[in-house]
Amino acid sequence: SRGMKMKAALLVSLAYRPRLLVMDEPFSGLDPLVRDELICGMLELAEEGAWSVFLSSHDIDEVERLADGVGMLNGGALALSESTASLQERFRRIELVLAESATPSTAQPSWLALEHAGHSVRWVESRYREGASEAEARALFPNATTVTTMPLTLKEIYLVLARAHRIEPSTVSKP
Repeated sequence: SRGMKMKAALLVSLAYRPRLLVMDEPFSGLDPLVRDELICGMLELAEEGAWSVFLSSHDIDEVERLADGVGMLNGGALALSESTASLQERFRRIELVLAESATPSTAQPSWLALEHAGHSVRWVESRYREGASEAEARALFPNATTVTTMPLTLKEIYLVLARAHRIEPSTVSKP
């Protein structure tokens, strides 16, 4: 089966104790049990030694589970390279409920996916600073009754960036 071939290929590759393991779409076509076993094995091995895995995958949920850092390609060029933690710290969905309907007069350069409907306005802040971003939102919308911030998954961040910057379908990788 494909799963057994992937396990065998991983074992053969690791027998040489490489300092870098490059994997391209290693999870595609695997059943959930084999996929989980392969991931658990990789994580266990990564904790034991000083080696790195470069993982190229379109399965962003799995990358989020595995990656310390991510890179996003656009048209063959590296469009973003950052630690997963840093990326998830600086992106937040901000939602405001307003006392009366209002349209944002000026969107900030760091706002992505701005939406407004009736008494609510929301966007993704790409330069989130705890406390400061909320204060800025309240200053721009003084009639806001509530300001809520929510973290985003790696997949949500990718989708926002892809839509905002027209990033072509890309790979997300683990350095």
